[in-house]
Amino acid sequence: MRNRETQERGLSVDFLCIVHVYVQGYDILERRERGNYCSGVPDMHETLSSFPEQFGDGPRKPEIKPEIRKDNPGRTADNLKCGWFWFRPIYLQRFRTAKWALFWLCWAGAMQGMVVNGFVNVVITTIERRFGLKSSETGLIAGGYDIASFLLLVPVSYLGGRAKASKPRYIGVGVLVLGIGSMLFASPHYLAGPYRGGQQTKNTCQAAANVSSHSISSCADQSTVQVELQPYSGLYLTIFLVAQLLHGAGAAPFYTLGVTFLDENVTKKMSSVYLGIYYTMAIIGPALGYVVGGELLKIYTDFITIDPSTIGLTPGSNIWVGAWWIGFLAAGVICFVIAIPILAFPAILPGSEELAKERVSEAHEKPTRSSTAATGEAFSKIRELPRALTELLGNPAFFMLNLAGASEGLLMAGFAAFLPKLIENQFSVSASSAAMLMGLVTVPAGGGGTFLGGYLVKRFNLSCSGILKFCLLTTAACIAFTFCFALSCPNLDFAGLTVPYLNNTRTSDLSLESSCNSGCGCSRSQFDPICGVDGITYYSPCYAGCYQETSLNDVKTYANCSCIHASPMSLTHDGDIVQYEAVNTTCESKCAYLWIFVALAFCNMFLTFLCTMPALSSTLRVVRDDQRSFALGIQWLKVRILGTIPAPMVFGALIDDTCILWNETCDGRGACLVYDNYYMSRYMLALAFIGKAASLLFFFLAWWTYVPPGGRAIDQNSRQQTTATLMLSDTSQDVQAVPNTIA
Repeated sequence: MRNRETQERGLSVDFLCIVHVYVQGYDILERRERGNYCSGVPDMHETLSSFPEQFGDGPRKPEIKPEIRKDNPGRTADNLKCGWFWFRPIYLQRFRTAKWALFWLCWAGAMQGMVVNGFVNVVITTIERRFGLKSSETGLIAGGYDIASFLLLVPVSYLGGRAKASKPRYIGVGVLVLGIGSMLFASPHYLAGPYRGGQQTKNTCQAAANVSSHSISSCADQSTVQVELQPYSGLYLTIFLVAQLLHGAGAAPFYTLGVTFLDENVTKKMSSVYLGIYYTMAIIGPALGYVVGGELLKIYTDFITIDPSTIGLTPGSNIWVGAWWIGFLAAGVICFVIAIPILAFPAILPGSEELAKERVSEAHEKPTRSSTAATGEAFSKIRELPRALTELLGNPAFFMLNLAGASEGLLMAGFAAFLPKLIENQFSVSASSAAMLMGLVTVPAGGGGTFLGGYLVKRFNLSCSGILKFCLLTTAACIAFTFCFALSCPNLDFAGLTVPYLNNTRTSDLSLESSCNSGCGCSRSQFDPICGVDGITYYSPCYAGCYQETSLNDVKTYANCSCIHASPMSLTHDGDIVQYEAVNTTCESKCAYLWIFVALAFCNMFLTFLCTMPALSSTLRVVRDDQRSFALGIQWLKVRILGTIPAPMVFGALIDDTCILWNETCDGRGACLVYDNYYMSRYMLALAFIGKAASLLFFFLAWWTYVPPGGRAIDQNSRQQTTATLMLSDTSQDVQAVPNTIA
């Protein structure tokens, strides 16, 4: 036995030397003749999976036999090579490593996050304005992703987790479906035609003699206006929902089969690092989606055919609609490109069988175990699905972790969809600025927290019980930062809505109609808010009693406004001095809580994502190895049912409840125009606090009910023996290797 170990160790050292020489580009045979061999103990994940196949010194599967494994008689040498169908050239086999699998899976996860949690959340307010949708309806759109995931998670995770299944094939097809859904999501832009929100007829106060011709009093007259502002909202709601269903169907295998594919092809200690990188990219994706999507919203939606300056619109205008559709088109093309290399990966990578033999299980120990569980036989047939499900549901630690994931998923999905809307309305910033702030917070907080959480598990070699304690501490600390949602800015002064017109005698008389605009024949269908020099927002130039409109560059100014009682301001345009009393931009908020809110929200998000990777690691450890794919599928199923599916609809319904001014149309109530900031902040605070308190309770119950093998205290010697078999040097070397894991 000692001689065999010595030979294996010598082979590994010699093997690492060849890898080092190959990367440096030197001639291998020449180095061997000089006897210049490397020293040190190599990383197992490098020695097992990162060496090009043509040198033949690593542990490879024999390729001359038609049968590779006894439990998989149908898996031949050809389908264990990189390639597509019959095209499997030799030069592609060098990419058959865990590092390259991680590289392309990171791209897939980043694109999924960019589209679903980035672009979709950024454009929520924009598509509400463009297509006349309510927050409850856009919440249904956001929830469509989780509905499809809910329907497909069990079959995908169960069938894809079987021994004969090819996980990369499932993932690659999912990326293609994700790209198709992204293309479909952008299609309403082309179906709806040009946006005419800023091109209505002149929306100023008309003389008394012309009131009858300007006023729109019947639904028949209003139809010509409404078709421009709210075109067939039911049809576009259906298209958006179907596109989101495709997004959910495509992403179903990403965080079940993708996670287990990485986990089974690297060592147990390096698994948390690989998964940490994978989930970090999945967090960076939404952050990039917020940033890129916010920048795209600064471009006018019909920039190809219309110059917004000619119609007096700027990104600061209340009826501005940005180019929300560009990001989805680009993401669809990128997804099609990413799917090609993912589909080329084989079902298993070299060295995965050796790694499986060296794993020591930390699964929850039951007083009595079935014969199937005792023998470690996998549930590989459909008829055994109920027994596999019963096995998992009988694991109390796994059950409580699922509930904790559901409460966390509810908060993440809800705030991901509507936090930009909250920032936009609370602090009176544009949609693009709100998206930019979300991106700046999400990149360091979400990405850094996810990576650090995975690294800490590896750095301190935490057992499953230790990981659950870590989740308890971080969740308890996170509860304190939920009070950032208690910061509420006062509503903007809105004439006739939050403050009365200055010429009204009764201060309690709140109505858009006033004596100063009673003879103007204003229409409620033409919502075109302006900001007066008195700091008050008016529903439209007509409701402000403005008779004169002047276009200056890309803004519109208004003068002779009978409802505005303040000295006019002046500006210089082409050498002329122009006086105005209102402008078609949003009034600035005097609230100073924006950056305080951003700082507290950063801490809240950082602690939330700091717990993400440890919670995932504990889920993988409390179940048997043959149950991991199915267990992740069941967990995501519960997270969808109890958390992410109802979350956008619950958040959307509560936000709709805070609306104080609706766009009333002949077809019914349209999109909300103005919200009450106080009640919006209180609803968000209640949801955040209750959700985090529930997570804390469930993490505690998971730790309390978990019984590791051998009793409450895991045998430290077994853990040390497991660590020794990983053939890693020291922690500092592992930290230095982290940046190179995607190389």
